[in-house]
Amino acid sequence: MKRKHILVLWDLTSAQKQLLEGCAPSAQFFYVPEAEVSENDVANANVILGNLPLPFLKVASNLEWLQLNSAGANGYCDPGILRPETVLTNASGAYGLAISEHMIGMVLMLQKKLDRYYCNQQTHTWHDEGAIRSIWNSRTLVIGMGNIGTEFAKRMHALGSEIVGIRRTLRDKPDCYAEQYTMDSLEQELPKADVVALCLPGTDATAQVLNARRLALLKSSAVLINVGRGALLDHNALAQLLLDHKIGGAALDVTAPEPLPADHPLWDAPNTLITPHISGGYHMKETFELILQITAGNLRAYEAGQPLKHQVDRKAGY
Repeated sequence: MKRKHILVLWDLTSAQKQLLEGCAPSAQFFYVPEAEVSENDVANANVILGNLPLPFLKVASNLEWLQLNSAGANGYCDPGILRPETVLTNASGAYGLAISEHMIGMVLMLQKKLDRYYCNQQTHTWHDEGAIRSIWNSRTLVIGMGNIGTEFAKRMHALGSEIVGIRRTLRDKPDCYAEQYTMDSLEQELPKADVVALCLPGTDATAQVLNARRLALLKSSAVLINVGRGALLDHNALAQLLLDHKIGGAALDVTAPEPLPADHPLWDAPNTLITPHISGGYHMKETFELILQITAGNLRAYEAGQPLKHQVDRKAGY
């Protein structure tokens, strides 16, 4: 029987390679950096570990399973990209730690005006910036109760915020949430929130989920965070609200487009933090270790002929 061909696009240590190979001892592993991968490498692969550039998938005629190192699956779910029988899995669960801590940092910076004090420091200015806000006794609305949203919810709850979640369908509610609703209740909940966290994937169904009309529902002191996808909100409408001081602030790790154009008004909007889509990635070593653990578990299941975890619903897009 021919051994399965597993193509790995990650730069791994010897110990990390040993971990993966121990999970599927009957397979052959081939390690090729993403920048050096060839069509021949892809054509021979039964399994690919890593975010293969989409154009290469046209020759992936033997591909049984593609394991992404991202939580999002943008592009891979588009019709004709993967064969219908190819299993697509993501790394959902690996990014909650890094991204939720980034979100907490952004909230605290805006609530405590630390960005203003840092700017004052640059000009050697000793100036009291006035009243600040507390996370304690606030109300946080988490839109998207997946791993990232719930890790953020846990941390905000620990700091004394009441957490309300919005998800596509109701199911068992994690303890950190006081309430949960479906998207039908979004407009009812937006005006109540002190902090709004967008943690949704980017799909046709979630595009512009916070359009100009819904953004206008936010209270004047509310802080909006987006770590999902830039397409989730209307950036021009958000910029105008910030410039008119009609909301308390915004913290964006994702924009549409990316990079955000240098002349976009958001760059100069008050009480706004913009980071270049870096809250996830491999900036924390723990993130990649979690990706490896997810992949190792799926390799064991693949070797045993069992269902894989973190399978992407290609119709839903996540």
